[in-house]
Amino acid sequence: MREGIHPKYEAVTLKCHCGNTFETRSTAKGGEISTEICSACHPFFTGKQKLIDTAGRIERFRRKYGQK
Repeated sequence: MREGIHPKYEAVTLKCHCGNTFETRSTAKGGEISTEICSACHPFFTGKQKLIDTAGRIERFRRKYGQK
């Protein structure tokens, strides 16, 4: 690799909105990265699926196809 053309790869702290924090390495500047979802709160990893019906879409689907 050529010297001086690559960004610095440094330790950073990732912070999730759920409160989980962990250390990783990145080329991001500032030393801290904020994210909305992580493996501690993501439904795929936790097994807790939240079904959010924002505009009545689920109820409309059930009425349309006769499901109760």
